[in-house]
Amino acid sequence: MRFGEVIPISEKEIPHKDPKPHKIAQVSSLSELLDRSAGLVLTDYRGFTVADKADLTRRLRAQGAEYHVVKNTLFRLAYGERGEDPAGMLEGPTAVAFALEDPVGPAKVMLDFIREKRKGTVKGGVVDGKVFDLAGVTRLSELPPKDVLLGQVVGAIQGPLAGLVFTLQGTLGNLVRTLQAIHDQKAGD
Repeated sequence: MRFGEVIPISEKEIPHKDPKPHKIAQVSSLSELLDRSAGLVLTDYRGFTVADKADLTRRLRAQGAEYHVVKNTLFRLAYGERGEDPAGMLEGPTAVAFALEDPVGPAKVMLDFIREKRKGTVKGGVVDGKVFDLAGVTRLSELPPKDVLLGQVVGAIQGPLAGLVFTLQGTLGNLVRTLQAIHDQKAGD
């Protein structure tokens, strides 16, 4: 080989590294959490003390959620093709609140906690594969819980149905009384 001679790239061998077992386990664990989640709230946890994180974790558990610090690359791999890509929120330190039941409660807890402690920020959220920014997470936190919404839907359906039943009962009663009167009149003739 002489000075200045160019070596073709095809001859250069690039070694391939297999992923480390603990990282495979982390991606698998995140993927399983994502499968069970009704929604996510992504946060920047900078400024949280250990006590703050423990307090937040306790509050989120009460709402049926789990809170985990994640590596952005591993989270991206686990998230895969589950909907809109939240890659824009995966910059800097990231922790995720996985809403295992209703996504409203954890969103409210996260926003209240960050307001109260004046530490950390909400980067955004994901519900049913749709990515929300901070404003969307704020609107989500203002919704009533899922069980209250279901009660409102049932009430909205039940009200008109009950009115229809009472109307039909009244109409049927009038029809029966009219038929009875006609029968009595014909029997009297």
